[in-house]
Amino acid sequence: MKIEIRELTKDYGSFRALDKINLTFEEGMHGLLGPNGAGKTTFIRILSTLLPKSSGEVYYDGISVEDKKEIRKIIGYLPQEFSFYPGFTVYETLDYFASLSNIKLSKKEILDRLEMVNLQELWRAKTKTLSGGMKRRLGIAVAMVGDPEVLIVDEPTAGLDPEERIRVRNMLSQLGKTKTVLLSTHIVEDIALSCKSLSILNKGKLIYNGTVKDVIKRAEGYVWNLTLDYVEYLEYMDKYNIISTVVDGDKVSLRLLSNEKPAINATGVSPTLEDAYMILIKEAQIGCSAEF
Repeated sequence: MKIEIRELTKDYGSFRALDKINLTFEEGMHGLLGPNGAGKTTFIRILSTLLPKSSGEVYYDGISVEDKKEIRKIIGYLPQEFSFYPGFTVYETLDYFASLSNIKLSKKEILDRLEMVNLQELWRAKTKTLSGGMKRRLGIAVAMVGDPEVLIVDEPTAGLDPEERIRVRNMLSQLGKTKTVLLSTHIVEDIALSCKSLSILNKGKLIYNGTVKDVIKRAEGYVWNLTLDYVEYLEYMDKYNIISTVVDGDKVSLRLLSNEKPAINATGVSPTLEDAYMILIKEAQIGCSAEF
């Protein structure tokens, strides 16, 4: 499945939420990253046929996103916020959503879909008894009820504990082996560990599109570790973009971003996706070119 996005724009009155976005997605897992308010949810709601675009084009293998009936046959969508009837069992919930989509599933087919999200043993449990992570996994099963070619998920790991985050992330990665999966999130780690390509939005503009490996490589030479006393640390807070701090007695170890060595005892370190992401966002905010 090939998704082509050309000059996609969305305006809310005088406010431009998306500004001429051009992207192409094919089979595999793709990350959409950006801070809150970057336009990620607007973008995927347009791709999911839930929100009209102001201008531009979106095609799924040549089918326009404006053909909602056809597009909804080939996509599954998991929004950030969703709910289930608390008195329904896990089995009844999946059966109910299948019925809403005019899909008739046998008991075996429902249990097979629950096995895909590791909920087969809880098929008789009421949804009100499920943990947050279990509800997310059930949400994925609902989105996949019609075996769509494209799965679009919005902040699927938000609010989950580390174990459930890993479980949901691995599940999506597995689906990405045979389908086109779009993962929208502000959690950098989820992208770094699961996606083959990455698009970064900031204030409605596309500021990066490429592989995770390439954007990390571009940040080489800009990340430093430095140990200071507390007074010096306060001075560095005003001068540099500090990624993390570790306090050890009267000393503070910093991880910071700088295009030149910040001090004689500073040590260059290998960048992570989070480092590269912070550089891109910072440069976008101050109007610089996103060239490292």
